[in-house]
Amino acid sequence: QVQLVESGGGLVQAGGSLRLSCAASGRTFSSYVMGWFRQAPGKEREFVAAIGWSGGSTYYADSVKGRFTISRDNAKNTVYLQMNSLKPEDTAVYYCAADFRLATTPRGYDYWGQGTQVTVSS
Repeated sequence: QVQLVESGGGLVQAGGSLRLSCAASGRTFSSYVMGWFRQAPGKEREFVAAIGWSGGSTYYADSVKGRFTISRDNAKNTVYLQMNSLKPEDTAVYYCAADFRLATTPRGYDYWGQGTQVTVSS
């Protein structure tokens, strides 16, 4: 089992940047595929990005491709989401998630953090 804690959210103007972090407990972090999802008010939780065990494989939603970068540091048990050129439509609660296999839907992940709010003002 793994426990996840996100940080780094906040309020930023459109065009700005934020870096989210997700710290994981446990000694088997490198065994997990890590994902980022987001959920805006009144909307379903949606896939943002995912990264494979070693960090060599990354996957992005079309809406963030070219603007967001997912990375991981297995020595620090942490996954990151660098968000650049932020838009008001990026406003949401961002969640990190972990599981043993790659998935791009929320049902594919068993472990979730509590979320961190990202608000982008126009």
